[in-house]
Amino acid sequence: MLYDCAKLAERDRGLTAAVEAVKRGDLVVFPTDTVYGIGCDAFKSWSVGTLLRAKSRGRDVPPPVMVGSRQMLDGLVYGLPAAARDLVEAFWPGPLTILVEHAPSLDWDLGDTDGVIQVRMPLHPVALELIRETGPMAVSSANKPSDPAAVTAEEARAQFGYEVSVYLEAGPAPEQLTSTIVDCTNATPKILRVGALSLEQLREVAADIAEEDE
Repeated sequence: MLYDCAKLAERDRGLTAAVEAVKRGDLVVFPTDTVYGIGCDAFKSWSVGTLLRAKSRGRDVPPPVMVGSRQMLDGLVYGLPAAARDLVEAFWPGPLTILVEHAPSLDWDLGDTDGVIQVRMPLHPVALELIRETGPMAVSSANKPSDPAAVTAEEARAQFGYEVSVYLEAGPAPEQLTSTIVDCTNATPKILRVGALSLEQLREVAADIAEEDE
């Protein structure tokens, strides 16, 4: 089912349906500030497995996790280095994904994470409202491997069809770029992928940040 979130009543019904779908272990598609995401409950291993199969990925490519608040992040991480805290303070919610160590006590199975996860807090009201109701979600870009990332829910539905229970449509994605990924697991943060945030923007906050090939 696709819901038009530009219409208030339909937005409310769509969010309710999406929350219920996530809680029962289904996949949902929703807007973010970059491209549309396809996601599920990060703590339901069978849902994560369904997500990986929908994306034609193996356990060696664990999905990133989206959170709806800074407090939600604190509940997931083993420890947050100073550079990561500064970057989160400056760019969250927004198109920044950080790679950090997750708490070893977490009862989840995202795949072969080696103890680290990619985490992001998106700057989109629909995404934030959804995730604040569901808790942390395992989320990937809403596209099949051979197709471009969807920038509307309609584009995502054309690729995934009935593999996804609920589609939340909020018009074209604002950025239409992927997030920038920064590895914060070491003393010196390192860019793994440049996306909507540039190196120059990141270095205004973390001057010693290294580029991928440095």
